[in-house]
Amino acid sequence: MLNIKDVTKHTGLSRSSIYEMLNEDSDRYDPTFPKKVQLSKVRVAWVAQEIAEWINSKIDQRIV
Repeated sequence: MLNIKDVTKHTGLSRSSIYEMLNEDSDRYDPTFPKKVQLSKVRVAWVAQEIAEWINSKIDQRIV
């Protein structure tokens, strides 16, 4: 499990960008971005493997 700080390090995205990508009402919404897991009332995390797969999917989509 990765906390938001770890997700920002792995993806290179800012905290606000990540939450915008999760917000369905945002112009930056990305339905492919992994959903957060609610660990407690105040703590969330992301599954490390899902973040890695999302990054790999972005690598696969690049134009060479």
